[in-house]
Amino acid sequence: MYEDIRPYNDAETAAALKRASNNRLMEQISAFLFPGKDTDILRNTLNTIQGVDDFQTRVMYPAVRSILGKTTKGLTYEGLEWFDGGKCYTMLSSHRDIVLDSAFIQYIFKDNGLPLSEIAVGDNLIYNQFVEDLMRSNRMIKVSRSVSPRELLETSRELSSYIRMRLNDEMPASVWISHRNGRTKDGNDTTEQGLLKMLSMSGSRDFAENMAGLKLMPVCVSYEIESCGIKKAYEVYIKQMMGTYIKRPGEDLESIVLGIMQQKGRVHVAFCKPIDAEDIQSCAILDKNQRFRKLAALVDERILNAYRIWPSNLAAAEMLTGRTPSDKYVSAQFEQYLKEELNTLPKHMVDRRIIRDILIRIYATPVLRRGL
Repeated sequence: MYEDIRPYNDAETAAALKRASNNRLMEQISAFLFPGKDTDILRNTLNTIQGVDDFQTRVMYPAVRSILGKTTKGLTYEGLEWFDGGKCYTMLSSHRDIVLDSAFIQYIFKDNGLPLSEIAVGDNLIYNQFVEDLMRSNRMIKVSRSVSPRELLETSRELSSYIRMRLNDEMPASVWISHRNGRTKDGNDTTEQGLLKMLSMSGSRDFAENMAGLKLMPVCVSYEIESCGIKKAYEVYIKQMMGTYIKRPGEDLESIVLGIMQQKGRVHVAFCKPIDAEDIQSCAILDKNQRFRKLAALVDERILNAYRIWPSNLAAAEMLTGRTPSDKYVSAQFEQYLKEELNTLPKHMVDRRIIRDILIRIYATPVLRRGL
């Protein structure tokens, strides 16, 4: 079962990484991750990988450690005590970076001797066999999006069933999944009710029993420097002007590469208090149409309250509201950041003033929503 969506097993991973090692991008990736070393180091390593855990230990963990060292000022986290005793959850995560949100969480688990999770990834990101081989070797669950409405119903049931199975089988695993379809583009981390309804499709008709079996845990990832910030602001701008935004072929891949290589400042991951029986009961007593709205609001509240407010967020909120800067140095730094980001846009083709305001709002929104 689940052959088309489950992560690769050990034998499949070994074979997939041998295929991937022959890709022309290997030298470029190796040079970035392991500077100063032979550019064949990654190719040679992939050719000798024996399975999933071997891949995590010898490639993914060192790779993420390299990214952290080169592009961040540190990774902090809280809430690991919820995983004591081998507890597993459906981690409903805020989503700011295409690959690094889940990669940093895997790094934290590995660094603390905890079992790694599986990761739900949209099939829109799987461009070819090379990408699929790397992702499914990295515990990826394939989420079908490029299908007809009828097929979507069937694939949603399959995904829901798979997640519930992984949480409750003999060797359970947590599952990371974005709490919404796609990344947050406007700074407003909100959970889609449709996602919760999809997760519930494999459960019983009793709402409380159904949702309890999913073991929901809100997770919040906070970046001091917004991942692909100017690209997100530009996308919001085009939507405002044109009503929709159509991605160019390969644009997601560009965002993946940019997100990995750009500076991120400090990064914080908060594993929030899981949704418990009392929370679920507060939803179960409501009208059927209100239950998922209430549940989404509970997830949103925990993610919002766990968001690490950085100086960049405060500076943006002060600009947006016209308040006197609480730290003039930070405010000046943020102004310089805005200038540099706006200079990457094509000249005379967009209204930079509007895009500047959108980018400021992306940073300011968590502050304003918290009433700070």
